[in-house]
Amino acid sequence: MKIHTDFSSFTNVTNAIVTIGTFDGVHTGHLTIIDRVKEIAAREQGESVLLTFYPHPRMVLHPNDHGLQLLNTPQEKAKLLEAAGIQHLVIYPFSKEFSRLSAFDYVRDLIVNGLHAKCVVVGYDHRFGHNREGHHKTLLELAEIFGFMVEEIPAQTIDQVNVSSTKIRQALQSGQVSEAAKYLGRNYTLRGTVVHGDKLGRQLGYPTANIELDYAYKLIPAFGVYAVNVFLEGEKLRGVMNLGIRPTTHHNSKVTIEVYILDFHQEVYGKQIEVEFVERLRDEKKFGSIDELKECITQDILNAKNYV
Repeated sequence: MKIHTDFSSFTNVTNAIVTIGTFDGVHTGHLTIIDRVKEIAAREQGESVLLTFYPHPRMVLHPNDHGLQLLNTPQEKAKLLEAAGIQHLVIYPFSKEFSRLSAFDYVRDLIVNGLHAKCVVVGYDHRFGHNREGHHKTLLELAEIFGFMVEEIPAQTIDQVNVSSTKIRQALQSGQVSEAAKYLGRNYTLRGTVVHGDKLGRQLGYPTANIELDYAYKLIPAFGVYAVNVFLEGEKLRGVMNLGIRPTTHHNSKVTIEVYILDFHQEVYGKQIEVEFVERLRDEKKFGSIDELKECITQDILNAKNYV
């Protein structure tokens, strides 16, 4: 897959079959649209193209809104789109000036002059242009003017998949990581760097890797204890993750992400680590003593082995 950050490198592309959107999560619903793009590209002897935007529009239009939670980092999304079979990923810079483009100018500048699209494939609820003024009828009218085809993925097709990024976020925010995995078609992951913590896990006999996330807008699932898979330097390991504020031993609200890697005894500070959520084991809770906490951690590890 070729990645383009503007239109200057988007040259010599034959019969571009284009879809447009955020595609956060690259979930099973998105794959329905992508599969159709690939089918048309094969029929028209063309190439599949996905147009998306960065930064996320909310980062630009509402910079003081810190509630944005995304299912993918930009790097994760690119990797997933490549795995889905997209040939060209165009990441167009989103700005306030761009957000003011009329629907007409949006189609002329991006779809026609920028991508030279032969066909545009969109979901039934796709909107575009200033204040989201453009819709399917607008796109059909402009397609006649500029000479490209339009295919809309109907509501019935999308509803049959019965998935949306919103549903996935809600599942993760309630700790239902296995439910989210069904919608995504894979387990949800967090990725970051192992940093120094307060070494409490080591004192308890269960040294943990404390993770600092690489991307501030990545959605963090509900607080709790999870059975996880751990990917470290190409190796897949098993683990137990605690996600929360550690109420038994701490009296502040700082969120920590720490994982105990089963049967592992190496130093990993400064290394990149990816954690894949398999199942939620229990809520995070405050224990009456350190001994109670240790007993529960021992049981968490036994329970995690049943899942991972």
